[in-house]
Amino acid sequence: MILHSDQGTNFNSALFTKLCKLLGILKTRTTTLHPESNGMVDRFNRTILNHLSLFVSRNQTDWDTHLPLFLLAYRSAEHEVTGLTPEEMLFGRTLRLPCDILFGRPSETPSSPNEYMKNLEARLESVHAFARERI
Repeated sequence: MILHSDQGTNFNSALFTKLCKLLGILKTRTTTLHPESNGMVDRFNRTILNHLSLFVSRNQTDWDTHLPLFLLAYRSAEHEVTGLTPEEMLFGRTLRLPCDILFGRPSETPSSPNEYMKNLEARLESVHAFARERI
């Protein structure tokens, strides 16, 4: 619904502006020379770069092949303060990893969409309350 970015030329192009308008996205941007409003994104980008730099080849042309595996590891790793994974915080469930598919996992199939929504809402409230207490 809203896209907040820095003032990079790729985010200010005519094509990107038209795309946002077509999709009904409100575009906002940081103030020039005051990137503080983008601090969390910049920190996460630095984390990605630091970790990818350990795996990419010398000419750094294969970083894109390592990105999905880094994101999988990041999203399934517990945060040291909250004790929860980003996946749990966002979706109210743990990430299904390939080993879960191979070795199985208890099924939590709800009987109806309404039951699923009630369970999801309860899980998210519980997870967020727990994270707030830990923080």
